Amino acid sequence: MSKRVDKKEESLFEAPPIAEQERMCEAILFASAEPVSTKEMNARMPHGCDAAEAVVHLRKRYEGRGVQLMKVGDAWAIRTATDLGFLMQKEMVETRKLSRAAIETLAIIAYHQPVTRAEIEEIRGVSVSRGTVDQLLEMEWIRFGRRRMTPGRPVTFVVTSEFLDHFGLESARDLPGLKELRAAGLLENRPPIGSISVSGHDEEEEEPEGQSELFED
Repeated sequence: MSKRVDKKEESLFEAPPIAEQERMCEAILFASAEPVSTKEMNARMPHGCDAAEAVVHLRKRYEGRGVQLMKVGDAWAIRTATDLGFLMQKEMVETRKLSRAAIETLAIIAYHQPVTRAEIEEIRGVSVSRGTVDQLLEMEWIRFGRRRMTPGRPVTFVVTSEFLDHFGLESARDLPGLKELRAAGLLENRPPIGSISVSGHDEEEEEPEGQSELFED
């Protein structure tokens, strides 16, 4: 004889109040040097918690404060408010000597991703040395993307979440516009895309080392 159960199944554990979930997310993010996704937060928090909802409330609570909750790609991080970054200048100074070639290559990848080496060379008008790409890969500011479904299956390059986090960007869509690029000198006296095609030149020899305001703290 079967027994009829009228009661709905209930979880053995009740989720903590949303205010407590906010505190948990805040503790996780504060202790982490790297951005943390809501999926990772949920894995650490008690059963039944909703990190995504808690983060929405937490971000609102941090609005206008000296530190803010910022979205980095698909993850979250507690960072100094962008308008107060000058206060951290001494602590944040980091020597990164990038050649003009590396700066331009990085900018092209950020604005045109996913982009192949051949496309980078077409835009810059000069060949891209292996050393330039290797440097950006070692800095973890770019990574390999999917291969193109074209002859030779060339690999593409995209910027990383580390790149976005370093420059305080939520996504590549938040990059500065053409006016800011020209002010930074990245488009100064550069020919239109595809207007020239030069091969066989070592870009590291012809491009002096330097830094752009676009890629400085």
